[in-house]
Amino acid sequence: MPHPEKAVVLVSGGLDSATALAWARAEGFACYALSFAYGQRHQAELQAARRVVQAIGVVEHQVMPLALDAIGGSALTDSAIAVPDYAEQPGIPVTYVPARNTIFLSIALGWAEVLAARHLVIGVNAVDYSGYPDCRPAFIQVFTHLAQLATRSGVEGQALQVHAPLLHLKKAEIIQQGLVYHIDYGLTVSCYQADSAGRACGRCDSCVLRAQGFVAAGVADPTRYVSDTICT
Repeated sequence: MPHPEKAVVLVSGGLDSATALAWARAEGFACYALSFAYGQRHQAELQAARRVVQAIGVVEHQVMPLALDAIGGSALTDSAIAVPDYAEQPGIPVTYVPARNTIFLSIALGWAEVLAARHLVIGVNAVDYSGYPDCRPAFIQVFTHLAQLATRSGVEGQALQVHAPLLHLKKAEIIQQGLVYHIDYGLTVSCYQADSAGRACGRCDSCVLRAQGFVAAGVADPTRYVSDTICT
């Protein structure tokens, strides 16, 4: 039997990245999971990432330190900037981390070259999300082009693909797809300000979009919340 192709999969510990990892496994890739300790507000999502990769199964899991809190500029990396409650409003919210997905994918690209992997997988979504510019189809398309120009493998003709399997799905569709893969979403943490026990606030954008997704999917929400109140 031929060896499966390798893929570097970004795994944050949240619902979307868990589903993207399960998709990659279902597609037959040998998965190398990559998470980042990037100075985020809490460690609960990294603990969740470890649970997710153990449950779904990977060849290797790297948790890489990356001090994005040194530059700040986001409510997720600067404790002086409050995480706002959910609100439907135009513009890019303060929870956007400057250039985060560009940086994450660039490091994943470097690891992929070392592994001789031709696939990167990221769980970005451009439908039910907070409006981040690095979650759009145009970003994925341009980064894929960059990967061909900026790497030895690309220059030597080994085309690298960036897979964003959730890009055009609603949150409910992502959840329904994950259930096909038998994902236990109780293992995941999506909250921007989860407590030390991994309990979600129920008020931030990520919490509300996640909760609405479970309702729309007609599935019981396994999320553990700090309180019973969810801002909608």
